[in-house]
Amino acid sequence: MEKTIRIATRGSRLALWQAHYTQNLLKDIGLNSELLVIKTKGDTIQHLSFDKLEGKGFFTKEIEDALLRNEADMAVHSMKDLPTSSPDGLVLTAVSYRANPADCLIIHPDALQEGPLFQLKTGAVVGTSSARRKAQMLDFRPDIQLKDIRGNVPTRLDKLRNSDFDAILLAAAGLERLEIELDDLRVIRFNPREFVPAPAQGVLAFQTRTDDLELRRMLKRIHRADVAQATNVERKVLQLAGGGCHMPLGVYCELDLQGNYHVWAAKATDWDQPLQRAHISSSTTFELAESVLKALQH
Repeated sequence: MEKTIRIATRGSRLALWQAHYTQNLLKDIGLNSELLVIKTKGDTIQHLSFDKLEGKGFFTKEIEDALLRNEADMAVHSMKDLPTSSPDGLVLTAVSYRANPADCLIIHPDALQEGPLFQLKTGAVVGTSSARRKAQMLDFRPDIQLKDIRGNVPTRLDKLRNSDFDAILLAAAGLERLEIELDDLRVIRFNPREFVPAPAQGVLAFQTRTDDLELRRMLKRIHRADVAQATNVERKVLQLAGGGCHMPLGVYCELDLQGNYHVWAAKATDWDQPLQRAHISSSTTFELAESVLKALQH
């Protein structure tokens, strides 16, 4: 395959890290590539929280449109931003390794207080636009105030350092990939079994046109089947729940050395409603997602 693969990506620092990482993977299997940077609805509309934005896939739609118009050959997405079904003509061809799937609570030093959970002061203002993070944070700390925050990872950290918030919630994967210095702040890394991440958090998804069989075959060489086993379960729970990325639902699946699946899930009907939790183990994925959803509804 001699041609240069055109990779569609968002333009944030983290998205570009992901795109350059993908370029290196392609280089390892002998493929040349170039980047096509695309602005999505989620990048353009910065004043609304995610649950106020219309529809699903507001970080992916414009990128998928570029693939469908044959302006790009493949796209790299944060898998947690992707709707559970691809548009007609597109397919998820491969997934990457999984970075740390956990969420982090990052606290301004002025908001530290001995006593309360996470040493976060009583009544603290916590920044997140994720309904899932809001619901779980309130479950741990009903006294806190939640405030929407938008912008890329460095922008959010600037807002925290400027004391616009007492603490913010971010994915550990983004912080680690960008190698961001956080020595001046207190970082609490949650256990993903307790503060349950978004389905497929920490994983990159590589999307292509369905009919591009040659590229699909090549990308199988960078596909992580072990990661796909876990993320398929997580995303199936999301699909069965009828949710998009803004549903207050966390699902996390681990495989043990014997090949058993262990799933932790947390769901609320809305971000300010009571949280339901479930933990299910199974030796097979048969009806596993269905069992998890059923357990969440009791």
